[in-house]
Amino acid sequence: MSRPSRKTCCNEHTRAELARRGLAEAGKGLPAIETGMPLPAGTGLSRRSFMARAGALAATVYGARLLDPGAYGEGIARAAGANSRVLVSIFFDGGIDALSVLAPVNDPKYQSLRSSLRIDPGQGSPWTEDPRLHWHPVAEPLNELHQEGKVTVFPAIGYSSPDQSHFTSRHYWEVGALDPGTRTGWLGRLLDGVGSNDNPIQGLALDGSLAPSLATAKVPVAAMWGPSYDLWTPGVWGDVEALMFDSYRRLGAKHERSGDAGLRVAGRVARQTSQLRKQMAPFSDQISPPVPYPDDGHFPESLAGLAAMLGAGLPIRCAALSAPGGYDTHDNQEGEFRRGLKETCDSVLAFQRDLEARGLDDRVVTLLWSEFGRRPEENGSAGTDHGAGGCAFLVGSKARGKMVGEWTGLGKLDADDNLRNSSDFRAVYCSLLEQWFGRDAAAVIPGAAGFGRPALIA
Repeated sequence: MSRPSRKTCCNEHTRAELARRGLAEAGKGLPAIETGMPLPAGTGLSRRSFMARAGALAATVYGARLLDPGAYGEGIARAAGANSRVLVSIFFDGGIDALSVLAPVNDPKYQSLRSSLRIDPGQGSPWTEDPRLHWHPVAEPLNELHQEGKVTVFPAIGYSSPDQSHFTSRHYWEVGALDPGTRTGWLGRLLDGVGSNDNPIQGLALDGSLAPSLATAKVPVAAMWGPSYDLWTPGVWGDVEALMFDSYRRLGAKHERSGDAGLRVAGRVARQTSQLRKQMAPFSDQISPPVPYPDDGHFPESLAGLAAMLGAGLPIRCAALSAPGGYDTHDNQEGEFRRGLKETCDSVLAFQRDLEARGLDDRVVTLLWSEFGRRPEENGSAGTDHGAGGCAFLVGSKARGKMVGEWTGLGKLDADDNLRNSSDFRAVYCSLLEQWFGRDAAAVIPGAAGFGRPALIA
């Protein structure tokens, strides 16, 4: 299933997307962007496409110069089965409307500000921690998990003096600092401290190119597109294909002992290709998850593939992908918003149930976030413009499941008539680093000592 075409996004968001696509050509320059906008973390990071020209495994390693040249397959194999804790980062691209995810349905001011976009009383379940707010009807899967104590809600999250530029605000969240010049992501810096130089899938982007939050300085990370990780050769299949790859393995092993340096390298590549194909075989199109996922679509398929990889013991520490849909909803918001949010929430519920069925749910938490919220008042195009106070969610069996901050209400907006923040995303990062990964946040987040540590992990 393909994504609906994005027709509601502003010009500035389009420019941000063009610049980020330049990461696929890292080191070759970026398209022109507005003066003063920060370069995405990871810009210029060396990359190398692994897997052979005869194969079709779309695996790109970023920071390839940091990768031990003889240890690609071996490093993954050594780290496999370590049962490390995992963080999955899911991004609502464009600035999700927090007042639609959790709506103050009975507030007269809300009803006045949202004449066409409002959710009416009775349309969604009350949020148990603040009954003034009701879940959007398609967000019922999040409510279901919250009722089980598996969703921590941040109803008004952001940072001081919010910047309403998509590019800048997203960059701040990605790097974990209000610094346009930072070139490594907050998860990348975590991996620099806990990772290794021979396991590129320790940080895995599932949208086909580097997720800036995973950009590292010392260790390699990887990007793949979708859940199909098999190798193939056109016109070859069945027993012949198996014999062909076995021949690659045997020839590779033989030539690794050659006195010729070139043959040794070629032999190593051939053998590692065969080895990685065997490791990735369970994650081809024939993945059979233990629970149903939404039909079709890159997002649910990627989550199903990720659960299968974790179930097989592959050494992933951090994974990142974007939620389906577009949330820069300046016009005709409801249709696009509803479609994307429904697929996201349905898929996240399926992913959590999948992890539970595999006995992995005590190892994985999932953070859903966006660069900012939308303005409380809808505009004249049945949409909403850039605002402040957004929402975020931490999902998992080990999530504490208690609200962080509070919903600040419509009675006292900020100087720009936007929702006020009641929690800072950098404090959330500090807590995840220390409570989930057991790492000193000061080594990753600038100014960490200045942030509180909300209790996030049960």
